Amino acid sequence: MRIAKICVNRCPLMPLGGKDTGGMHLYVRQLSQELGRLGVEVDIFTRWHSAMESEVMGIGEKARLIHIAAGEQENILKTDIYQCLPQFSLNLRRFLDSEGVVYDLLHSHYWLSAWVGEQLQVQLGIPHVATFHTLGEVKNRVRPAEMEPELRIEVERKVIASTDCIIAFSAGEKNDLINIYGARPDNVKVIPCGVDLGLFQPTDKEKVRSELGLSTHSKILLFVGRIEPFKGIDIILRAIARLEDKKDLRLLIVGGDSDCDGELARLLSLASELGIKERATFWGAVEHDKIPLFYNAADVCVIASYHESFSLVAVEALASGTPVVAPRVGGLATIIKDGETGYLIDDRSIEAFTRHLERLLGDDELIRRMEDAARPSVIRYNWSIVARQVLSVYEELTAAQVPLIP
Repeated sequence: MRIAKICVNRCPLMPLGGKDTGGMHLYVRQLSQELGRLGVEVDIFTRWHSAMESEVMGIGEKARLIHIAAGEQENILKTDIYQCLPQFSLNLRRFLDSEGVVYDLLHSHYWLSAWVGEQLQVQLGIPHVATFHTLGEVKNRVRPAEMEPELRIEVERKVIASTDCIIAFSAGEKNDLINIYGARPDNVKVIPCGVDLGLFQPTDKEKVRSELGLSTHSKILLFVGRIEPFKGIDIILRAIARLEDKKDLRLLIVGGDSDCDGELARLLSLASELGIKERATFWGAVEHDKIPLFYNAADVCVIASYHESFSLVAVEALASGTPVVAPRVGGLATIIKDGETGYLIDDRSIEAFTRHLERLLGDDELIRRMEDAARPSVIRYNWSIVARQVLSVYEELTAAQVPLIP
């Protein structure tokens, strides 16, 4: 079987934690590599963003990354990529014609890629699977201050109506696809994201803290992700400022790049205003294979997003044996076992975050119990299990494909 994956906005090999690079890019890369290990040939098509990158790159067994020229060879905001999509589609077809490559199925990731997938589905006459990762209308409802463009909503609705299958990460996302976008229930398959259980596992906390130059006596809270308003980092800062005992408390914020400078400046100003600037360390982006050090150094991982279709951060933290405090939204509600592996907050208020953090940080025995329960709770997200579930969807769709008669 040969699969074409489309991930137009930002190359899956780019460093994670930037403004437009996050869990989706990691998902595309790791799923493709795992499918390759299962014997599937996978080509990932992404926009050629740098003259320093080769057109075709091997990224694992039977898996390739292919850069397609569309617009300038530089990183541009995802809001500007839509204008490049016709050129991307045209040059992708030219690449296929030049190589004589034939695919059994297309799998697009995010609405921009889904637009391309819909065009190719018609041209190539093969099934199209779409994974949206986030949905524009859902984001608009939970965070009206940052409205997604109507164009995105229109594209999502059109693709959802025409695609052969949609892979959702949770039952909640499936409900949103059905109730908000009118997707057919039988056209949506729920398959979670995966986690590398070999990379993310518990290690010695004191040793890790020493390696990172952190105090072995401090209580450490951790945020991992993009530096943007939707992630609710300001809520975490305000909650910490209300904690009664902050003397030995540290907050590590891992993520961000130069595109996040405006939001980073706002958060630094807020931390200073709240009197906790010396307690909050903005670490910047970290290579993915170094992230486990931070999960293991932390006592608690904190998530305050307005919505998460899934949350790789939560799964990675739990796989590392670190409890998670997060809002009861989206996929988070299916990952965290409230009171057992962390806490789910119902109202997303600053007071609720403060209350739950105080409860955890003030009870070492409670943290130890949650640490022990954390990793076993996410074994089901092992990539080998998840990739086989995705492959079964591919096999079902290709088996049902009616051969074209010459």
